[in-house]
Amino acid sequence: MRQLILASTSPYRLQLMRQLQLPFITAAPPFKESIDHSITPELLVRHLSLGKARSLAAKYPNAVIVGSDQVFVDQRGRAVGKPGSEAAAIAQLKQMAGRTHTFYTGLALFDSASGTHQTDYSSFAVTLRELSDAQIADYVKREKPFECAGAFKVEGLGIALMEKMDGDDYNTLIGLPLIKLVSMLKQFGVEVFGSEE
Repeated sequence: MRQLILASTSPYRLQLMRQLQLPFITAAPPFKESIDHSITPELLVRHLSLGKARSLAAKYPNAVIVGSDQVFVDQRGRAVGKPGSEAAAIAQLKQMAGRTHTFYTGLALFDSASGTHQTDYSSFAVTLRELSDAQIADYVKREKPFECAGAFKVEGLGIALMEKMDGDDYNTLIGLPLIKLVSMLKQFGVEVFGSEE
């Protein structure tokens, strides 16, 4: 089997990738993320994901490299990424409380030997409960979701912020849409269960 690389330092993506029980390694992509508000979130996450995967091609010249990135769309229709700080996380959650938001998670596979690639994305909608400023501050202090788009960790205490969730693959919300990934890996000759015969 080809060498499989996960272009991410995210512990959440690492944990999700391990669910597929494939041999892989992780590597930090030397790619500078930049959110361009002039393009749609669907295209943005595909572009960012491919940038991450492609940025490792020179280091891994004969591999299938998986890249992923995530944004959510705020009430003004703007793509928003990770808050990066406590103050920004609190501000994001204050804007999100009591509303429905859509998260977009991009997925890219890059074959570094041939230069071929494929990109896709998944979306997932969440409705947050009405939350007081004190509840938001308490959550942020306890979970420190500074590197998570939307400023919450649904796989942790962040689930208590939710009123409703809707989508095809809940892993999309955590950061790696596994259902799409399995299909895309197959097209690159990487089978989760081996031969179909």
